[in-house]
Amino acid sequence: MKRGPATDDKIKRTTSLTLRLNQREVRALDIYCKRFRVKSKSEFMRRTIMQAIVGRFDSEHPSLWEQGELSLFSQDLKKI
Repeated sequence: MKRGPATDDKIKRTTSLTLRLNQREVRALDIYCKRFRVKSKSEFMRRTIMQAIVGRFDSEHPSLWEQGELSLFSQDLKKI
């Protein structure tokens, strides 16, 4: 299945978050990125965070979803 253009409003990244790390954490991240040739720290952190979130949701299924609802992103975010 072919995806639509990346400029689709549904997937456009418009929200910014700030992440604070201590010096040891920054050093560990820098070493990791250098060792494994990570080109974009932002993309790496976004992907890693989302994998953790979706993985946790998946492991807690079905207790997380109401009445068999399987689509995380179809829920109204105002309820959270």
